[in-house]
Amino acid sequence: MAEHARRRAVYEDLFSIPENMTGEIINGDLHVTPRPSRKHALTSSVLGGRLTPPYYFGEGGGPGGWIILDEPEIALGENILVPDLAGWKKERFPVEEPHNWISVTPDWVCEILSPATAQVDRTEKMPVYARHLVSHAWLIDPILKTLEVFRLEPERWIVLGVFAKSAKVRAEPFSEIEIDLGLLWLE
Repeated sequence: MAEHARRRAVYEDLFSIPENMTGEIINGDLHVTPRPSRKHALTSSVLGGRLTPPYYFGEGGGPGGWIILDEPEIALGENILVPDLAGWKKERFPVEEPHNWISVTPDWVCEILSPATAQVDRTEKMPVYARHLVSHAWLIDPILKTLEVFRLEPERWIVLGVFAKSAKVRAEPFSEIEIDLGLLWLE
């Protein structure tokens, strides 16, 4: 019996998914997940709202100099990933490109975990981020109310800290400000 080679997903496959879903191509496979829950969306929105004033505008003692985006489409090699949040130092961010995806590796990514995405985020996306030299990654679980902070060291992620519930956190690469994790959870 002859084995058939599996067809690798390509960018055009993303156009065939329903509008209420998110599509990504990870290691040649098309992954389709539902839009985020309200807990997930609130966590992402509040965190993005907390980081943008000091890190984009330089408000409140923040350094400025960052571009932070919600759900950007990022090409890392043949992978098309959509982290919940991603940030680039302004000097590295491509202002214009001839396609929708961003082709420059972000300096930071944040994945908000859900039952539908946690396994893929941890076991498939984190290694892709490491291979493409994303310097920092955060994994946030709005159900368990946790934040895991990682820094990329040569060839592996180092856990810098795990924080829970209403901890007040200063976490790389955004150590200049304090984040009250209690504000990220929908009660």
